[in-house]
Amino acid sequence: MIDVRIPTADKRELLLTRYTQPEAELRLQLALPPQPPPKITAAQAATALSV
Repeated sequence: MIDVRIPTADKRELLLTRYTQPEAELRLQLALPPQPPPKITAAQAATALSV
């Protein structure tokens, strides 16, 4: 699992939590959970609104 953080032009940050997929020959036949949606924290949203 990895968190990808992407800054936006209005000083907020998108947080994308991703689950990696191994190569076909390395897979252990496990089902991964669905990908969660991007997150923007309340603190970041409040900061962006005050600018």
